[in-house]
Amino acid sequence: MTRRLHHLIVDCPDPEALAGFWSELLGLPLTYRSADFVVVSRDEETPGVAFQLAVNHRPPTWPEPDVPQQMHLDVMADDLEAADAAVVALGARALGGEHVYADPAG
Repeated sequence: MTRRLHHLIVDCPDPEALAGFWSELLGLPLTYRSADFVVVSRDEETPGVAFQLAVNHRPPTWPEPDVPQQMHLDVMADDLEAADAAVVALGARALGGEHVYADPAG
């Protein structure tokens, strides 16, 4: 039996908006949409990141421990200064530390 990762699923308050953010940031298309679930991946056969509606979503307050970090994605960039400007222009907010951002959902 073959096993492979299908998608990393991220809970959020607005799947369409957050998937749009990550689609732009990663340069990947939206490959599936429903009212409460949107997928970003290279194509319909390739694992990607999916965004699922969580009505009572509470974004983490990292680095403050009140609501702990739930997950993070490491993104590679050739030009960190240009990448910093681009991610902020897409709606991310800077967190403590160099080149560390929260996406629009937190």
